[in-house]
Amino acid sequence: MDDEPLKDWAERRDAKIGRLRAVPVVSGDGPKASHLHPDAPRAVERWNGHTWEPYGFVANLAEAKAILHPEVNEPRSTGLVPKPLGSGTSKHRKPQSPSRAG
Repeated sequence: MDDEPLKDWAERRDAKIGRLRAVPVVSGDGPKASHLHPDAPRAVERWNGHTWEPYGFVANLAEAKAILHPEVNEPRSTGLVPKPLGSGTSKHRKPQSPSRAG
């Protein structure tokens, strides 16, 4: 058999515990894709390892995204400093090397 060990499966399943999703609260049996009803309220649900359970309620897609993806709302600091361009007017100028900069 090529079955994966139960331990590996359990670790993969447990890694998903606590995951959140937002489900649009719309009437009817139509599609519930988030992009179809961006202004519809959302029920935020949390995966407990066995089923999705109620976690919260938000007014629209923008608020749901702020809860589901908080890292997007935080300013990113890349720590990169742009290198000054070398002298000249050519559009293929290379950044100055550290030994020549200054």
